[in-house]
Amino acid sequence: MGDRETINGVPVAEEQIDTWAQEAEVGYDVETLKRRGRGRPGRGSEPSQVIALRLTAKEIADLDARAEHEGKTRSEVIRDALTVA
Repeated sequence: MGDRETINGVPVAEEQIDTWAQEAEVGYDVETLKRRGRGRPGRGSEPSQVIALRLTAKEIADLDARAEHEGKTRSEVIRDALTVA
């Protein structure tokens, strides 16, 4: 195996590939895989959508300062700003 075989920049050893192959040959429990919680957790029953937002460096700094002050994430601050009281 070449030294270029990596996952996220980490080299993958031949032993690891053999282990994965053995696991695959035995089979996977589909219900267990479904429960692993892959991806980000949902935000309720409705589907959500990711949107791109362009901000200046000052706007990002202001957003980060507010998030830090309020103990929230950037996303939480933005969602709060969109909520109509």
